[in-house]
Amino acid sequence: MTKKFEFNWQIEVPEALRTGCVFDRWTEEKDNTEIELNCLFKADEYGFFIYWQSEGKDGDVIELCQVSDIRAGGVPKDPKLYDKLLSKHGEQLDEKSLTICSGVDYTNINYQHVVCPDLATTKVWLDGIRSITHNVKANNVCPLTCLKKHWMRLRMLVDPNGKVPVKVVARTFASGKTEKLVYQCLSELGLPSGKNDVIEPDDFTFDAFYGLYHKICPRNDIEELFQSITQGKADTINLEQLITFLNEKQRDPTLNEILYPLYDEKRALEIINDYEQNEVVRNERTMTKDGFIRYLMSDENSPVFLDRLDVYMDMDQSLAHYYINSSHNTYLSGRQFGGKSSVEMYRQVLLAGCRCVELDCWDGKGEDEEPIITHGKAMCTDILFKDVIYAVRDTAFVTSEYPLILSFENHCSKKQQYKLAKYCDEILGDLLLREPLKEYPLEPGVPLPPPSMLKRKILIKNKRLKPEVEKQELELFKEGQFVIEDEVKEDASALPPTVAAVVDQQPEEISETVTPSTIQHQQSGSGSTGLGDSIELVAAQPYTGSTTNVHPWLSSMVNYAQPIKFPGFDVAEQKNLHHNMSSFAETAGLNYLKTSAIEFVNYNKRQMSRIYPKGTRADSSNYMPQVFWNAGCQMVSLNFQTADLPMQLNQGKFEYNGSSGYLLKPDFMRRADRSFDPFAESPVDGVIATQCSVQVIAGQFLSDKKVGTYVEVEMYGLPTDTIRKEFRTRVVPANGLNPVYNEEPFLFRKVVLPDLAALRFAVYDESNGKLLGQRIVPLDGLQAGYRHIALRTEANFPMSLPMLFCNIDIKIYVPDGFEEFMDALTAPRAFRKTESMSHNKMRGLGIEESDSKNNVDSKNNVSSHHYEAAKPREEMKFDPITLEILRQEKGYQKVLRKQQKELESLKKRHHKEKLTVQKQHCVAIEKIFKGKNKAELSRDPIVRRAVSEQTAQWSRLADRQRREERDLVRGHLEERRAQLCKLCVTAQLAQQKQQTARHDREMKDMTARQARLSVESAREVMNDKTLKTRGIKEGRLREKQQNNTKKFMEERRIAQMIQNREKEKLKVIHEKQLEELQKDMNAIMDMYKNEDMDYELAKMLAEFYV
Repeated sequence: MTKKFEFNWQIEVPEALRTGCVFDRWTEEKDNTEIELNCLFKADEYGFFIYWQSEGKDGDVIELCQVSDIRAGGVPKDPKLYDKLLSKHGEQLDEKSLTICSGVDYTNINYQHVVCPDLATTKVWLDGIRSITHNVKANNVCPLTCLKKHWMRLRMLVDPNGKVPVKVVARTFASGKTEKLVYQCLSELGLPSGKNDVIEPDDFTFDAFYGLYHKICPRNDIEELFQSITQGKADTINLEQLITFLNEKQRDPTLNEILYPLYDEKRALEIINDYEQNEVVRNERTMTKDGFIRYLMSDENSPVFLDRLDVYMDMDQSLAHYYINSSHNTYLSGRQFGGKSSVEMYRQVLLAGCRCVELDCWDGKGEDEEPIITHGKAMCTDILFKDVIYAVRDTAFVTSEYPLILSFENHCSKKQQYKLAKYCDEILGDLLLREPLKEYPLEPGVPLPPPSMLKRKILIKNKRLKPEVEKQELELFKEGQFVIEDEVKEDASALPPTVAAVVDQQPEEISETVTPSTIQHQQSGSGSTGLGDSIELVAAQPYTGSTTNVHPWLSSMVNYAQPIKFPGFDVAEQKNLHHNMSSFAETAGLNYLKTSAIEFVNYNKRQMSRIYPKGTRADSSNYMPQVFWNAGCQMVSLNFQTADLPMQLNQGKFEYNGSSGYLLKPDFMRRADRSFDPFAESPVDGVIATQCSVQVIAGQFLSDKKVGTYVEVEMYGLPTDTIRKEFRTRVVPANGLNPVYNEEPFLFRKVVLPDLAALRFAVYDESNGKLLGQRIVPLDGLQAGYRHIALRTEANFPMSLPMLFCNIDIKIYVPDGFEEFMDALTAPRAFRKTESMSHNKMRGLGIEESDSKNNVDSKNNVSSHHYEAAKPREEMKFDPITLEILRQEKGYQKVLRKQQKELESLKKRHHKEKLTVQKQHCVAIEKIFKGKNKAELSRDPIVRRAVSEQTAQWSRLADRQRREERDLVRGHLEERRAQLCKLCVTAQLAQQKQQTARHDREMKDMTARQARLSVESAREVMNDKTLKTRGIKEGRLREKQQNNTKKFMEERRIAQMIQNREKEKLKVIHEKQLEELQKDMNAIMDMYKNEDMDYELAKMLAEFYV
């Protein structure tokens, strides 16, 4: 972080604890008791240790990071030890006693008992130790502070004379160096160096220990980095070099430059002044290698953003919008079958930050019929429900003040359910949320309340009666008239071991039933059954689940966590009851993920879901929680007693946000208007994909033995982001102290969803594969640069000295082919300057820009194909189809010739008819004229009548012939119209066929080009030597194929769009052509029609005037 961050990890240690007090200490194990009287107990000023020493004995310590609880009281069971302490401290022995609980996991707890001199001192130490425990920030101190912590431990492990034994100091470095070398280095520092020598505490200063550390474990790994910064030309780093290193190596380039500005001269000088010990060098504004090492080992160089250790998330969202740290079968300290139940597990799990614990409640068998908690019908021991509720009360809000959910699996009769409700009411008191908040009623559409409004509140998850039934029965109960009818009690141990119900399916999850014949068939297979057989039989047993016959008082205590049988995603959405929730066995949850992933995510935006391990996990192993976090499941319940990989992921994740047990889900997993598929491999809208590389350079104090070690680096997140068992360093033999790996960086090339991803560092002993240390670091909180990563135990407890030195590089993921484009966007001036310089240099060599581009395209097949695909496309052009062109067609000419013949034939016929009529008229006139005077003919009525009749006949003939000719011409015109249309359509179809042929050819060429590109992409990946393993190559190939598929589909879409546009354009042209053709033909038809009209009009006028 560029701004200086003050990491205030220290909690003030009370003066009484630093001054110390004399106590009597005793321990009591199975076969061993120990008592040490008059021990001087103290706590150091930093709150790292409680240490003690009695006269004549060696000093001893307890690390406070391993202290889970400090309790009032505690007396020995051994009668002799009890009598001895009672005789010294009297009847107030229990009141003056304290019990310090510590351990490096949740099941193997060590109890140190102390007896204080008086009650006041007991109270002071009880409150004092409680105030400095559970300091999560102290678990994340820098390597330099860890060295100081170890030095303080060595000074506490003194001999009876108060001296530091040399052999104790030598043991620190025994895993990599010989004792002889350690003694020699001590001698060179002027300290006692004999095997049996001792060192005065005042002489064994931190500077002396720090000098010894560097003599025995010289930081050659940092020396190489130092030389690369100074370029081997100086013994110090100057200010300019330091600024460049900080900005280019130690800063995440994806960070906002306003919130996280670049390092400047002022900030770099602050770093020099803080870490450079040599005043002369400091005044010269430079930094020596020692100062540089101190800076790299400081809090400023933490691998994670240290502000994430506080509550930094928005805690005002609905409960359904958070991941909730959850436990399964919390009471068990071991196996699910025949295991031991323990009240202590509830304390440890709650103190570890868990916010949802499970209580399997059954009827007790004793005379008092006290309800018990056990794994029903699985041959597990039982504990009293009442004791668990007391443990919950005492530890519920020690680590986190945010709401705790008690998940009841209730098998009790109503009579004992009354006791469940009574104990919850009386013991938990105001901590219990008895009624819903007024602002968040239990109504459809009303979201769940936020964690911030439920601080220090305990919610009960249990079946609830129907509102009307609960109201009626509760009123009867309050009036003392509620009658409990006889019930069939469930017996927690009723079934024989062979059919014991290991499977703890909730009633709401039962989706399959098993017939009695099936069970009988399974049972008849063998006369005897072992544990394995029992588990198989158990998996087939129909499980009745918790009772639905709920006592009204207990029912009234249930509000925001009401379990129901899962109704299906559609029904749940319709009902829209946010306070309803369902539980799923991991197998059922996986099935829903496979078939309805998006619906599952949407369900979890509104309501809570709980996932629990399948019943066949009799060894209490865990499933991978990440897959359900990816779907937004809130309560991913795990077996806390098993420190396996899933549990490491869980505790590594929930360490952040102040160990509150609540982590806000990413934005797109909360908003109703966003859709998210957890199996998607493409980046999520609005989320920038990340590229991360990790170089494991060296290790420090990895083992206390001389063993060979190697490191694995893994990524967990979405399925597409998860990379396991792929990245592993070489083995460094026989050096557990300071192995140097100097591996090539492990590249996580594309992390689609950084918000859900986490890196895991794991160190293994190469001889037996034993895990020596591990660390889970969420990717969204990871800092870039050279970082020391402190390791944790299997159960995620801090280890003082073991650490890895790594170089972490975080960038924005840039798809193939966009590197230069990204450079131009991020630094346009620098890009243009570099590009211009390159062009100028090439011109100086006589190479033109166009030549270089062609050369690049010819060498790079992928680029050339991309270039080929992007070439400008010439649009296909067609000759216009006009009336004149169509009239030249053979078909049209043939029709014209035929019509001409028909017209000529008609005219010939008409001419003959006229000649015939004319001849007839002449004969008739001649007959009339015969024997008559020509002068009188005009007055002769016979002649006049004959002329009139012949004139009328001739007119009729002319009209008929004209009409026949007109009808023939009209028919010819229609025939021409039809022929022209037919020819036009034929011509248009020919053009369309040409266009289709070209389009098909283009698509065929595109398919061939894309196939070539796919083959070349595969060959490129397989030949890429930077991709080390087959899995990485397959992932890279899959990414390339996805990118190619996306690009190919887009290319095809664009091509299809262009082709469709061309088709549409041609269609419009053709329609317009037909329209023009029809228009021209109509004009010709209209011309003929107008001629007819003119003729008729003239005829009518003539008749009128006649």
